[in-house]
Amino acid sequence: MSVSGATANAVPGQASTPWAVFGVASMAVFLVSIDTTVLFAAFGALRAGFPGSDATDLSWVLNAYTVVYAALLVPAGRLADVHGRKRVFQIGLTLFLLASAACGAAPTVGALVAARVLQAVGAALLTPSSLALVLGAFPLDKRAVAVSLWGAVGGLAAALGPSVGAGVVDALGWRWAFFLNLPIGAIALWRGRSRLTEWRSGGRAKVDLPGVALLIAAVGALAFGIVQTEALGWRSPVVLGAIAMGAAAMVAFVAWARHTAEPAVDLSLFADRTYRDVNLATLAFGTAFAMMFFGFFFFTMQVWHYSLPQAGLAVTPGPLLVVPVAVLSGRLAGRVGHRPLLVAGSLVYAASGLWFYLRAGPVPDYLGAWLPGLLLSGTAVGMVLPSLSGAAVARLAPARFGIGSAVNQAIRQIGGVLGVAATVALVGHTNPQLADFRQLYATLVALALLTAMLCVRVDTRPLQRAG
Repeated sequence: MSVSGATANAVPGQASTPWAVFGVASMAVFLVSIDTTVLFAAFGALRAGFPGSDATDLSWVLNAYTVVYAALLVPAGRLADVHGRKRVFQIGLTLFLLASAACGAAPTVGALVAARVLQAVGAALLTPSSLALVLGAFPLDKRAVAVSLWGAVGGLAAALGPSVGAGVVDALGWRWAFFLNLPIGAIALWRGRSRLTEWRSGGRAKVDLPGVALLIAAVGALAFGIVQTEALGWRSPVVLGAIAMGAAAMVAFVAWARHTAEPAVDLSLFADRTYRDVNLATLAFGTAFAMMFFGFFFFTMQVWHYSLPQAGLAVTPGPLLVVPVAVLSGRLAGRVGHRPLLVAGSLVYAASGLWFYLRAGPVPDYLGAWLPGLLLSGTAVGMVLPSLSGAAVARLAPARFGIGSAVNQAIRQIGGVLGVAATVALVGHTNPQLADFRQLYATLVALALLTAMLCVRVDTRPLQRAG
């Protein structure tokens, strides 16, 4: 369903170039994306800072943010389309910065989790509005490159999060992982006032609170069940009950979404086969992405006994490949569609997991056993993550940019929740063994192959050449 020019309109204001809009939007999404992974490196420091808490408790510093972020992305996308993309972006960024300050000042784990929830609300408001602003600023023939670059910024930030976090946490303490958001976010907020042009579709947007609550309950219960498996085992009534509760809540969410007028997730989006397959692939790859980068720190510090700064430097080469690979991928996607990149990139990611499974042993060997796998994974992320974002919105009408991209980003975050939970369950205990990491890498390979299979039918080839 498209929105006519009578209702979809740009609000008059100071004109700005597409790349100026991209610059503001990408600064904000960089902060949001890096905050989803920066605490991978800070996990040990959080344990030291809150000695009364175990890994299961501290996993909710990561997962509370991601669960709420995922659940609110979709209604936030609708709010951006209806009430103004610039307005929602600015409000979300302001809230994100205030919550970042609260996170850095948190005196207890409970206060930190609460501040992370508030931070997630701000992140959810600004993420879909940032992509919608970028999509609206560029002409149709330039959108594939712009979206790939936007996705590359998010992918690079998420991939750099652990290495940047390692340096910051080691030098300044875990609280500065949040305080560093403030100057960058303030610049984006200031520049956004003059460089962003307002756009809204008009009409009204109602937040589906029951749907949001069901989605939070579903993902949160599943994550809780997975995290508890390490301590209680898969057959524990607590674990089985949590997973059953999560599955029931997800079924209830789907049933509710089918019968309510303005659901938290518009299920009609999934009637398109490409959109459906891309989002299933996003779930699988989002899980694998979180498992790999969280697992990197556990392995290098627990098995090879690297210091935190050493571990941060050890993962850096892979992320440095993300942007150049994404730029090339975006240009290619604009010509031939996203499927070749998605399938090939997923297979490269599977190869990286297989490499770590076979070559990463108990004796440190960075150049021979670690660096090649890291370069493979960085190349794969540059091919896959931006292409998933681009493929998800490639065929959407302009009025659905916000909601369509928000669903895709939400599903990626849900994958991240499951990936963090699985990593904590497999290797988050105090003395993980090499066999535990090999199980993690085998899971990565399976998820990457599943991603490739799901992307085989994706079709985003250009419908026609511009004359």
